[in-house]
Amino acid sequence: MSLEENIARVKENIARAAREAGRDPGEVALVAATKVQTSDTIRAAIAAGVGICGENRVQELTGHLEDGAYEGARVHFIGHLQTNKVKYVVGRVDLIESVGSLRLLEAVDRQAAKVGVVQDILLEVNIGREESKGGCLPEDLPDLARRAVEAQHVRLRGLMCIPPAAGAPGANVGYFQATRQFFVDIREKIGDNDTDIDCLSMGMSGDYEDAVREGATLVRVGTALFGPRPPLRP
Repeated sequence: MSLEENIARVKENIARAAREAGRDPGEVALVAATKVQTSDTIRAAIAAGVGICGENRVQELTGHLEDGAYEGARVHFIGHLQTNKVKYVVGRVDLIESVGSLRLLEAVDRQAAKVGVVQDILLEVNIGREESKGGCLPEDLPDLARRAVEAQHVRLRGLMCIPPAAGAPGANVGYFQATRQFFVDIREKIGDNDTDIDCLSMGMSGDYEDAVREGATLVRVGTALFGPRPPLRP
């Protein structure tokens, strides 16, 4: 299938899953995970209806920004972000989805102050407690959320999770349900800021429909749009 057909199919699946859960399909946005894609492919995806591009690697992000590849779409940073690279991301993307530690939060806040912006962020929760993945542990999330709200140059918009690789259909539903509950709890505990906290980023190519049924407002889809990823460029 063509890129245009893939995008249309994924959007249809998102809408169907939302309706099955009694939700308005308009509550859910597709984030096209553009890792290792060319600027021309990104432009084609935007022309075919992609409204948000999600980048995993700082080097690719900066290259595509220089190319003007994202024109007509918003940009999210969805990958692991090192503190020494925040200067290349803060103020240049609409949302950083992967803030998973106090150290990174403070680095983003400092850089945002330096360039005179308020940076929208999501807190990444390591919902599967995997040592190989980033994100804060669930028990550390309330304190990190409080620190994020207190920071002067970031705006907490919600949560993101990357569950363990699913071995069977539906395997990640429990992780999505748990993350959704953390999202609800944080909104309730941060009453003066709850109108800002409206983003729940869950689900990728293999499980985005389950994520939508469990409350995701953002789904990060790559392979289902672009096909198998080509090898990483140097």
